[in-house]
Amino acid sequence: MPSTYKNIDPSDVIANKVNLYEAIPITGSIVSGAYADSNIKNYSHGMFQSVYDYNYLSSSANPIFDITVCYSANSSLSSSANSQNAKKINMYNTLARSLMGSDETGSVREFDEDGDLTGGNKLREIVVLNFNRIIQKDELKKGNFQLNLGVSGSYTDPMSQRILIQDSNGTTNYRTNAAVGEYGILTASNNADSPLDGNNQVCGLVFYQAGVAILTASVFGSLLSSSVELNSSAETVNAVLTGSTIQQGADALRHRFYDLDLQNTTKLFSTQYICRINHNEFNYSSNPSYLSDSKVRTKIKASDAPVSYFTSVVLYSPDNKPLAVGKLSEPIKKDSNNDLSIRLRTDF
Repeated sequence: MPSTYKNIDPSDVIANKVNLYEAIPITGSIVSGAYADSNIKNYSHGMFQSVYDYNYLSSSANPIFDITVCYSANSSLSSSANSQNAKKINMYNTLARSLMGSDETGSVREFDEDGDLTGGNKLREIVVLNFNRIIQKDELKKGNFQLNLGVSGSYTDPMSQRILIQDSNGTTNYRTNAAVGEYGILTASNNADSPLDGNNQVCGLVFYQAGVAILTASVFGSLLSSSVELNSSAETVNAVLTGSTIQQGADALRHRFYDLDLQNTTKLFSTQYICRINHNEFNYSSNPSYLSDSKVRTKIKASDAPVSYFTSVVLYSPDNKPLAVGKLSEPIKKDSNNDLSIRLRTDF
């Protein structure tokens, strides 16, 4: 244990925050069949399915995102005769309450198309992409979400017509009235001979800190000028939502997945400590090996000034408990003829 401590001046403690961004391209081949769906994991509960970057049974596989389809109890499609009707409503309520919160009456707040929560159109039939932490990191970067979906009418040729879904104004025009932080408005534009009725049509929401994208089922329905065959039975999106299971609905969407580009954010917090050592400080070492027969080993003659060598810096708490250790790349000579300033940085 050291016998001498020195307090760091508060002005020599500098806190910084840096955002690191990572581009994540997800190709449609991974999502829609490159591995013959061996990278798609379905569950006995039937509430959602997970997409992996490789065969999910492999120890090296990483989950990318979960996908589900659901609707509100207030949807015109809701009916007890529908396949998995209760599960689809429960999924919607769970997502809406966790992401949007509750209204003043305690009821589930439905997803709002423009995010002002004052009325207007609600997103009541939705497709959900829930990104895994390994993809999302601390949050999704605003203004960098781009999803290409195939909306060709034919099931056998799904990508000849596509729409581009993005949060084009996400960096400046995001909302902060959700239960889980900030979210942006997703809009759809024409891409690759798309039959979309006009550009920049609102089609969903993206929650940046939660890492969740909500798409209205209308991207395969009323937003288009022609109907879309979502499965081999040539069913429209309404037929899939009502007559198919959640797993079948997710399979139908993956068949239309062309590619997805986004960036994640890692928030790196660091604190720098400037350790200032005056000329008359720490010229001796408390290491027992520093002395030999009560003589300083680094002295050649008794009249020589004492010399020590710094190899590490230790930060202590107010009650002298070690908190962090910084090792120097090489020993630094210290004697009464010089003073030192050593910069120590901690990242977390």
